[in-house]
Amino acid sequence: MENRTDLRQPEENGTSAEKQQMAGGQTAVRVVPVESMDEMIRLFGVFDENLKIIEDETGAHIRTEGDCIHIEGEDASAELAAVVTDKLLMTLRRGEAIDRSRIRYAIDLAKEGNAELITELLDDVVAFTNKGRRIKCKTLGQKKYVSALKRHTVVFGVGPAGTGKTYLAVAMAVLAYKNKEVEKIILTRPAVEAGEKLGFLPGDLQNKVDPYLRPLYDALYDFLGAESFKNLSERGVIEVAPLAYMRGRTLSDAYIILDEAQNCTVEQMKMFLTRFGEGSRVVVTGDITQIDLPHERKSGLVHALDVLKGVEGIAQIYLTHKDVVRHEMVQRIISAYDRAYRKDGSIGR
Repeated sequence: MENRTDLRQPEENGTSAEKQQMAGGQTAVRVVPVESMDEMIRLFGVFDENLKIIEDETGAHIRTEGDCIHIEGEDASAELAAVVTDKLLMTLRRGEAIDRSRIRYAIDLAKEGNAELITELLDDVVAFTNKGRRIKCKTLGQKKYVSALKRHTVVFGVGPAGTGKTYLAVAMAVLAYKNKEVEKIILTRPAVEAGEKLGFLPGDLQNKVDPYLRPLYDALYDFLGAESFKNLSERGVIEVAPLAYMRGRTLSDAYIILDEAQNCTVEQMKMFLTRFGEGSRVVVTGDITQIDLPHERKSGLVHALDVLKGVEGIAQIYLTHKDVVRHEMVQRIISAYDRAYRKDGSIGR
């Protein structure tokens, strides 16, 4: 990088992505002003790792000159890099952090012609954790999912691990309870797990599946705090239980979340979906590429997605590897497995 430390305050009338054309018309140049050295450092990242991603993904060359970032390359490449850089700077100025996953997602959005959505994702706060941390949607898929949770009685959230399906559903459940829209929160999942034989585990059914309910407990702790969670659980306001405990009940004025629904049988899914009564809302989450049922049993989630397609009041939201908010390597792994599942036809058995 050239003159990385030679920064001056930008002129007040400077544009965020000023276009210039070099002599000869072969190489396009875009100029993006910066406001401070700190902003430059946070944008480029440690050892310029963020900068290298932008250059590699766009094909443009980036350098600094005074208080501006100069971006050179073929017209389309330079424009793409300039737009992404400008939007990332706007993200930083709004107090948000950027990392490699967010940068790559921003580039993907810009390539699809949706650059304006890069900062739009920052507008809505979904909820606040018990410690005051703001929870926001990080991808368009998550934004669509949260929108569906607000507007529909029954929502199916389908996608790989790490897309925030369960966490965002719990956030909306706690918010609905605090807003007095429901009187209780019920979280459940089937007692099936990959490679595990529950019959060999000690205790009753609740004891056997409690370790597998841990992600649900963790999400509730995040939004309520341990003390409040304990109090609400003792009062019966919050219930975390195996799916088998739902049989024979009518669940009214409740926010009900069925997690890991891909491991429900068709019969279990029908049983669950006919339990909720007046004033209740239902969220069903699962990953149809991770079905742990015996091969001769059809997944109740796959069956329900087909049977209930187009039914009024029911939304089906599909998240992908692009919505994974864990380490960027997880996105690549999930994408590779998705391709393999589609190739060998084992998906949705």
